[in-house]
Amino acid sequence: MNKVFLILAVIIGIFFLSQLIMSFQSDKIETPKYIVLKKYDEFEIRQYDSMIIAQTILPSASYEASSSMGFRRVASYIFGGNNKNESISMTAPVFMEMGDNTKMAFVMPKNYKLEELPKPNSGDVQLIVIEPKKYAVIKFSGYASDEKIKEKSQELQNLISREKLTKVGSFQYLGYNPPWKVIGRKNEIAVEIN
Repeated sequence: MNKVFLILAVIIGIFFLSQLIMSFQSDKIETPKYIVLKKYDEFEIRQYDSMIIAQTILPSASYEASSSMGFRRVASYIFGGNNKNESISMTAPVFMEMGDNTKMAFVMPKNYKLEELPKPNSGDVQLIVIEPKKYAVIKFSGYASDEKIKEKSQELQNLISREKLTKVGSFQYLGYNPPWKVIGRKNEIAVEIN
């Protein structure tokens, strides 16, 4: 019996150690720069700089149906699926614009200009320059799901309506963590505002 408890304790210890290591590694991943323009109790308004994204469009409005395929397509591009066989550093978050057709995008590292980026091998991935934008953003923890994204999008809609702000376009899910990170997950819902 003591041997079983010892093995269980070792497994639990390894799990928590791996989660701690992932937390430190997550802090080193590049994220897009923004300025918080206004902080409310439940959400904030951010001004994002211009950024270049690698984007794919998926034929589903569902996060759960689209996320794996979208991730594989764009990850293939940054892991060498391009005309230079060049690896590009992963950044966070992964952006998913939710709508009839879901768009998934990775932000390219800041050290690249559009003309310097290798061309995707796949016609399903496009490089796009996003001009500076202002977003309303709400945070949530845990794992994302269609229900959670819908709930938080509605919550953000209610909050921006309360503050008499006007949204532009669709809500976007921003995911910061790999699926194997269990503790301290960070997610956001964002929408561009006027």
